Amino acid sequence: MAKGKFPDAEQRLFQRVFVCRACGAKLRADPPKVKSGKVKCRKCHKRELRPIHKDKK
Repeated sequence: MAKGKFPDAEQRLFQRVFVCRACGAKLRADPPKVKSGKVKCRKCHKRELRPIHKDKK
């Protein structure tokens, strides 16, 4: 995705979206809650989450 071309689409796709390191499920949550360990994956119930990677096109 081109940078800055569609800011609302970029915000929807990448802002506050995290991926489970164990199963790969995507979920939307607040970064402070994820960092403090209050959010867990819906599928595998682990707390190991990372921010989603942006496209490198």
